[in-house]
Amino acid sequence: MPAEILIVGAGLSGATIAEHYARDGKEVLVIDKRNHLGGNVYDEVDEQTGIRISKYGAHLFHTNDTTVWNYIQQFGPWKRWDHAVIADVSGAYVPIPVNPITVNTLFNESIQTTAEMKEWLQKECPVIESPSNSEEVAIQRVGPRLYELLFKNYTIKQWAKEPKELNASVLARIPVRETFDCRYFSDKFQALPMNGYTSIVESMLTHPNITVNLNTSWEDVQADFAKWSTIIFTGPIDQFFKDKGLPPLEYRSINFEWIRMKEAGYHQPNSVVNYPLATTPYTRSIEYKHFLHQSSDWTILSKETTCDSGEPYYPVPTPSNQALYEMYKQFANEQTRVHFVGRLASYKYFNMDEAIKNAMEYYKNHL
Repeated sequence: MPAEILIVGAGLSGATIAEHYARDGKEVLVIDKRNHLGGNVYDEVDEQTGIRISKYGAHLFHTNDTTVWNYIQQFGPWKRWDHAVIADVSGAYVPIPVNPITVNTLFNESIQTTAEMKEWLQKECPVIESPSNSEEVAIQRVGPRLYELLFKNYTIKQWAKEPKELNASVLARIPVRETFDCRYFSDKFQALPMNGYTSIVESMLTHPNITVNLNTSWEDVQADFAKWSTIIFTGPIDQFFKDKGLPPLEYRSINFEWIRMKEAGYHQPNSVVNYPLATTPYTRSIEYKHFLHQSSDWTILSKETTCDSGEPYYPVPTPSNQALYEMYKQFANEQTRVHFVGRLASYKYFNMDEAIKNAMEYYKNHL
């Protein structure tokens, strides 16, 4: 029986929608231009070291949404993992999010209580009515000194833009703690898949009603547009409408420098170390061996440097890009059988749980 539903993209958004349609009795074809499932959450065990690595950067699952948590648990075993991030500031390692340890280390303070930290932030942080960009929102949250040390140059390296050019939503995500909690996330559910994210997506797509074709792009099947009653497109929306004559949307990608070392222990003190100073070209270094405490006589580091070319990772949230996206969205609204779902299709940053929730809501609204 020919597929009724075509889903372009085998990442979390596409897999979630495919699994829902398949359970509902629909025949589904999932295609992906890459040679593997999982999109950017794809991971694999490195042959040389036996360490599980993520080809497109570390992914940490966290959510407060019980529905999403219960859903994703169906597809494989998960293990609690409270993620932590530290920043290297001229050789001093400090926790991110900002907390009393960060302040004490960088400014030689002696904050001991939540009340003292709250008082320090009140003195340090100016009140900015209705902050309109990321610089203003960051200074209001952490004050000018921490902003300069930890966030300004990191943001410039990440986005190739001054923070004042970016929408306030970018640095509004900065976590700040008045307690000594060093976890990066505070969500109720925080975990890593014990067998990797690829195995989770594979499990999502094992239903007999689902067919998966890898190494297959939208352009490869576009001529058969009329075959499917519904098409779900999870790729970049501007690529779908590239014949409309509009400028392309702006994305940031990542270059990865992989370093393998014969080292039975850990090379760096934490799984993720941020480098917020302008003197270091990369934004962060990830040592994958830390995740789920993997054992090997080797270790692997991945140093990440963001760039303008390559696989699109992050929509660039500027007013001009948002205005351009709204023009593409008008074209999308005119489609009757094609639906645009996911981070790239919505030109919006989604965490993993948000991508799954967004896909579930799409399905619910289009039954």
